[in-house]
Amino acid sequence: MKKIAFIGLGNMGGPMAANLVKKGHEVVGFDLSESALNALVYAGGQVAGSALEAVKEAGVVITMLPSGKHVAELYSEELINNLQPGTLIIDSSTIDAVTARSVAELAVSRGHKMIDAPVSGGTGGAQAGTLTFIVGGSAENFNEAKPVLECMGQNIFHAGDSGAGQVAKICNNMLLAINMIGTSEAINLGVRHGLDASVLSEIMQKSSGRNWSLEVYNPYPGVMENAPASREYSGGFAVDLMTKDLGLAAEAGLETKTSTPLGNTALNLYRIWSESGNGKIDFSSIIQFLNGKLKVEN
Repeated sequence: MKKIAFIGLGNMGGPMAANLVKKGHEVVGFDLSESALNALVYAGGQVAGSALEAVKEAGVVITMLPSGKHVAELYSEELINNLQPGTLIIDSSTIDAVTARSVAELAVSRGHKMIDAPVSGGTGGAQAGTLTFIVGGSAENFNEAKPVLECMGQNIFHAGDSGAGQVAKICNNMLLAINMIGTSEAINLGVRHGLDASVLSEIMQKSSGRNWSLEVYNPYPGVMENAPASREYSGGFAVDLMTKDLGLAAEAGLETKTSTPLGNTALNLYRIWSESGNGKIDFSSIIQFLNGKLKVEN
């Protein structure tokens, strides 16, 4: 097996790297957080003192970074030129498609292979190795990367050429945000009229309002024991991350002159909720904002 360099060992990247180790891969990681590096060592991986050191002898490089700016800064001429010939690069960050394409062009121009492979499934999926990967890149690169991705996820989709993975991911998350807001509005309305949130949720699950937020990620506290709503919205997918993804969707809409009125409304609501001091808690907490609260106390 080729040595894998994994850069970005946060809430998602750390468990993903650990799962690669469990599957028998030699993983060398780098992160700015000492605790994240220690977690990889505990999982059986190795750590490097810099990104350049991590990629030095790697045949595969995987990145999970916060934004397009960080991805563009990392994949500089210096790092690209220090890769082994023909390195396979997998960027699992959720970023704009323009940056994904430009970084891939640079990598290819230096003789490397690159795919954008953002993920869906949250921290739970990262830990369980059940993530969904949405891949943009050539069919050849997709097929080469698939065995590596299967060590971290269950559903691997090839969305199209470079950047297609990013576009598909932000489309999914825009729809998720819209569904979560609609679900929250409906539950709040029913509760205000005296209905039990659990009963109402079950009714809607068996009716035409059925959706993922109702079935898997109910936003009302106490309805689902394992949902973030039942643990004061801790863990899960942060409001700030949803706001970022909705911003990317809005930018993508402007680039193609595509109307996204519900997506833009969702962005405005999540942005207000984030700016009220709720950026680090789970995105399902938007139900509290719709219920008139300004901040969820943890």
